Amino acid sequence: MADLLPAARAAQFQRVLVRIDRLIQRGTNTSSRFTAWRLGIFLTGLACSIALYKSEWYTAGNSALVAFAGLFIAVAAYHNRLEHQIHRLRLWRRIKSSHAARILLDWANMFPRPSEAPPAHGYAKDLDLAGPHSLLHLLDTTVSDHGRERLAGWILTQPPTYEVWSRRRQLVQELAPRQNFRDRLTLHARLAGDEEINGRRLAAVVQHPVGFPRLNMTLLVQIILALSTAVLGFGALIGMLPGYWMFSFGAYALIYFMTDQGEHLLEHAVGLHHEMERLETVLHHLERYAKKTTPALAETCAPLMHSTARPSLHLRQATRTLHAISVKANPLLHLGLNALGPWDLWFTRRLIHVQQSITDHLPLWLDCLANVEAASALANFAYLHPTYAWPEPLEPSAEQNGAHTAVRANRLGHPLLPANVRVGNDVHLSGLGSIHLITGSNMSGKSTFLRTIGINLCLAQAGAPVCATSFTWSWSRLACCIRVDDSLDAGLSFFYAEVKRLKTILDATQDRTARPVLFLIDEIFKGTNNRERLIGSRAFITTLSNGNGFGLVSTHDLELADLEQDIPGLLNAHFQETVSSGALQFDYRLRSGPCPTTNALRIMELEGLPVSYEKDAGQVNS
Repeated sequence: MADLLPAARAAQFQRVLVRIDRLIQRGTNTSSRFTAWRLGIFLTGLACSIALYKSEWYTAGNSALVAFAGLFIAVAAYHNRLEHQIHRLRLWRRIKSSHAARILLDWANMFPRPSEAPPAHGYAKDLDLAGPHSLLHLLDTTVSDHGRERLAGWILTQPPTYEVWSRRRQLVQELAPRQNFRDRLTLHARLAGDEEINGRRLAAVVQHPVGFPRLNMTLLVQIILALSTAVLGFGALIGMLPGYWMFSFGAYALIYFMTDQGEHLLEHAVGLHHEMERLETVLHHLERYAKKTTPALAETCAPLMHSTARPSLHLRQATRTLHAISVKANPLLHLGLNALGPWDLWFTRRLIHVQQSITDHLPLWLDCLANVEAASALANFAYLHPTYAWPEPLEPSAEQNGAHTAVRANRLGHPLLPANVRVGNDVHLSGLGSIHLITGSNMSGKSTFLRTIGINLCLAQAGAPVCATSFTWSWSRLACCIRVDDSLDAGLSFFYAEVKRLKTILDATQDRTARPVLFLIDEIFKGTNNRERLIGSRAFITTLSNGNGFGLVSTHDLELADLEQDIPGLLNAHFQETVSSGALQFDYRLRSGPCPTTNALRIMELEGLPVSYEKDAGQVNS
């Protein structure tokens, strides 16, 4: 039944998409008719007006011209609103279709978002946390670079403090059922363009210097000259004074042309308005929802609601100033306004104050937006996967010298595997030094099982639900050695790179002042020969069992299963395969005890390599 729910949720989105497609088709048909009507109104009005003027019915011709012009403007305005609604529907469809794609792991139809982990990150590559077809690719619904980086930080930085995690988790759970809020946040950002809100670029534009030295003094002089010109001009107009106004106006005009910033000011105003437009609509959306009865969201957005920091207040002021500066795009209007008074200088001064106020508050705005975006991404993940469990942490007060160090999960599955092929397994790790030694055949699921535990721990400690029916854990530092590559640039062989990674894990378990380490080690010392691998593995696992950590180690060396007798906290478990109709079959189920079978020779034989499975297997067993 649990596997049917994701498909049902996807089917729900498909029904929504069908309704949206019908609305888009209906709107497109109506828009086509309005296009024809606009052309018909224009041609009819033109013909009627010309006919009436030629008949010398000028009054009727003027009336017809005004009537048809008014009708054309009204139809055009409605048509423009209709086109805007169609555009909104198309964006809404993209948002809904991306949700369906996330459920079905249809990577091609998700919004592409760049996500790269730091090169030296300890486990991002091992667990597929970043990059194409990764956990962040699946989760990321953010609309700004700050939001994307905040989400990545929550996933890649483990673990947070309990207090930080608790506030984060409350916000995620509060936003999970509010699908309309989350989708409209994305819609408002997309309506202003497909590019994400770039906080760094916006900060650079806002901090770009405008004006020139002694702007205030120049503005004061121009105001005095403009007022003098008006008074002297009025005196000359009524015949009380000679044309002295020409001298003051000449000085005013000379200073204007000496201080005119030309197209530079206009280009800056247009660029600033473009960068701030999306931020304004998104922050206004947050302001509106923060007033409602959503305690965690209201607490997160509380800085936005302070009277001196309200984004809507500052951004509306900026919009008015930028619109005033944009009259430079109309040369005649621009010259006329500046002839009456120092229009450019006044609004340049206003722009400097506006930019300063935005510069002061922008980091706060972007920080609030990033927290909401990251929480919305995790909340969307929870909404799309209603069968996933909310993990329950062991509170710090319950941990006593590692006695309650644990990871316990039922039917734990990998969230990056489709629901119809995913297999859930139980995990029960308890106490420092607890180690599960996983043996099993090739392709039986050992590596995937280790990644399953790691990726779900990242989700749990980020504040998201996990792919399991239940999940309880203690706060842990994650350390992995699963996907190790050699490095030609650094001059490292595969084996040496593996040794360095294992040494890092071992060092982490020696620190008893920090959280326990949950280590996940796949195919330990696979880069060396059997004899040395066995010796090194015994020593390494024994040392791990005495450190500040617990976890899983997978291996092909069945001889290591004897460590269960020497290490109290070590338990053997395995994956195995069956042979049916001459082919290997895997059920990916974790079983207790060491693996009773191997399959390397069988795989060689099935692929046509020159081995005889029955004969060589007998020699190996003997």
